[in-house]
Amino acid sequence: MAKAKVATVWLEACAGCHMSFLDIDERLADLIEKVDILYSPVVDGKEIPQVDVGVIDGALGNEEEVHLAKEMRERCKILVGWGDCAVFGGINCMRNFLPPEKVLEEAYTDTKSTVNPGKIIPGEDLPALLPKAIPIDHVVKCDVYIPGCPPDADTILWVFQEILEGRVPKVPANMMRYD
Repeated sequence: MAKAKVATVWLEACAGCHMSFLDIDERLADLIEKVDILYSPVVDGKEIPQVDVGVIDGALGNEEEVHLAKEMRERCKILVGWGDCAVFGGINCMRNFLPPEKVLEEAYTDTKSTVNPGKIIPGEDLPALLPKAIPIDHVVKCDVYIPGCPPDADTILWVFQEILEGRVPKVPANMMRYD
């Protein structure tokens, strides 16, 4: 049987979900025998190819991320939302109480750790912020949701195993992680 083709992206997030994927540890070797990861932050892919399974972690917070989410949806048979940011918007939604201009000010000039004496806020170098950070299904249809911050490795592996068996899984409540 041919290996399932997989693509992953992380958008407005911390990368914890991809770290949980790596936490599958030695079981990752067994999974890699069944899947080819063709595009991912941990693989040097240049373009999102047509794949069987696409995984998005992170919320949508700017126009570039919306474009990536739409591209993933077009190129994936099954689209999986990994983690609370992708599923619910996550901690990224804390910025939703401020206008985008204030968010940029805070990020580039007002934080205690920022050294920016000229108070320069990048312009056209940055993708335009959306008015609010949002979960991925506000823009594209998601087939499978794996909540958690981050979801645990066992749940991520279980979802992949279900998909490889030809099932589109719904994560049972007892496998969801909210810590």
